[in-house]
Amino acid sequence: MSRFLRDKYPATLPAAVRNFVRSRATGLVAVAAFVGVLSGCADVAIETVVQFLHIVLFDLPRHQHLSAASKLTPWRGVLVPVMGGCVLAILTLVARPLAGRLADAIEANALYGGRLSLRGSLFVTAQTILSSGFGGSVGLEAGYTQICAALASRIGITLAARRADMRLLVACGAAGAIGGAFNAPLAGAFYGFEVVLGTYTVGALAPVATSSLVACLITHQFMDPGYLIPPNSMAAMAPGDIVHIGLISLMAALLGIVLMRGVGASEALFSSFKVDLRLRPVIGGLIIGLMSLITPQVLGAGHGALSLDLAAVVTPAGLAILFALKSIASSVSLGSGFRGGLFYASLLLGALVGRFYAEVIPTFASGLPLDPGLAALAGMAAFATGVIGAPITMTALALETTGNFPVTLAALIAATIASLIVRDLFGYSFATWRFHLRGEAIRGPHDVGWMRDLTVRKLMRTDIRTAASTLTIEQARAAFPLGSLKTFALVDAADSYVGLVILDDLYTVDVHPEDPVTKVMRHSHTVLLPSMTVREALDIFESSESDALVVVDRATSRHIIGSLSESHALRAYGRELERQSPDNVTSFQPKGERLRG
Repeated sequence: MSRFLRDKYPATLPAAVRNFVRSRATGLVAVAAFVGVLSGCADVAIETVVQFLHIVLFDLPRHQHLSAASKLTPWRGVLVPVMGGCVLAILTLVARPLAGRLADAIEANALYGGRLSLRGSLFVTAQTILSSGFGGSVGLEAGYTQICAALASRIGITLAARRADMRLLVACGAAGAIGGAFNAPLAGAFYGFEVVLGTYTVGALAPVATSSLVACLITHQFMDPGYLIPPNSMAAMAPGDIVHIGLISLMAALLGIVLMRGVGASEALFSSFKVDLRLRPVIGGLIIGLMSLITPQVLGAGHGALSLDLAAVVTPAGLAILFALKSIASSVSLGSGFRGGLFYASLLLGALVGRFYAEVIPTFASGLPLDPGLAALAGMAAFATGVIGAPITMTALALETTGNFPVTLAALIAATIASLIVRDLFGYSFATWRFHLRGEAIRGPHDVGWMRDLTVRKLMRTDIRTAASTLTIEQARAAFPLGSLKTFALVDAADSYVGLVILDDLYTVDVHPEDPVTKVMRHSHTVLLPSMTVREALDIFESSESDALVVVDRATSRHIIGSLSESHALRAYGRELERQSPDNVTSFQPKGERLRG
């Protein structure tokens, strides 16, 4: 077991405080409010440091976003990202061995019951700050979420919180991180539910919403996220616009899938280079730096570029080029080892898709005009939903960051359509796609860690009867009278498993008494291993259409150590599932991830 899982931080708070939090809903809300304070402060600190790096390294005026710079000194545009790659390489060399187990909030909630390594999260956050500060085409939202969730997790450990409460506190940290970053408490709360917790429960509403709201109150005093699209700059949605919004959503969803696959292809390409892993960010930084000579909009998360591109007059060809350059820059950044996410980049790319559509559609349907601002909003909601996998979050974000309630319906329609398309054609969000590329069977934040602990070894019976595979039908009937048991296993001379005999088959199948007993055996090639999880066992039961299977020590030796029935596995799974989530109202579970039982 890794050090990450063995870490036991002492519960340093008095027992009365811990009991108050564990037994009272108001206690958990109070802790969530404190998490919101920490999240808001962390957002402000990270944003301040990154903006300071942009001002110093790229010689920017104060309060100007990097991606909105009209021009950069060429040597700075090329050299600074390369320097960033070098700094990341040094940081990885020096600090990575000290960082412990690296897991994000989704992985922690899915596998580890909300336990996050604070040292590992500080390392990831430092990487994110340096990646964005030196011009990498990555967003800060991953860094915000990482450190805020880790702080919430540490508080939960200090309080000796239960597993469910630990996962909830991690969601509170993530909600505060996103809500504070965009000054959007509703979006932050729904992000916590959709992306980090995976379920909506009545008991979780107050803590998650409180954390997000408090974080917004903190960041509002120091940061001015502004509006993604200025209020009153968009026309109200007309009934005829629904067709346009549907087409924009289709384009955005498909391009979002291309972007996510592009990041995976970029990682594979950099992995194929015969260079040290730590030097890949240097190569990536050089590529990004050279791209900045074309336009500075490829640098950073894209806050300035979004405002610039929504207001400027840009030709359809120009919009397409900007989309391609930003997509390539983000893929190269993440593929080469820069740390960050695609949250804000997906908003920018979606806005470009929407504006492109609005500029092109008059050429084909001059009688069906579409407001460019409304098109950009629909594109943002659709593209970000496809990449992040949070349609309600993006709808709330559209409402809170535009200040325009009537057009929120367009965002809801776009997010819904994009979510449906991406789920059906791809099946992953960007986060779960990265897990898939790493070989992790995680399709969301739903708590499957307990499922990994519920193994075949814990569920199996060890009193299985065996017999030699050389017996005849008559000898087997003599050894196992009808009604004495349900099944028995056959073994060879080396005591290895040969097959399973169901007693009813032994007496009802039309065979000669002198025939070998192997004639009525089943599942000779289907066995369970003690390390398998209950989920893996249930999948094998379903594919083999068996009611019971033998458990062997190893796939090679096949020595029998027990047996397991499907009914017992289903009962155990059902009991544990009910214990883990007794009050779920809604589950934001990806397609194909619901287990039988």
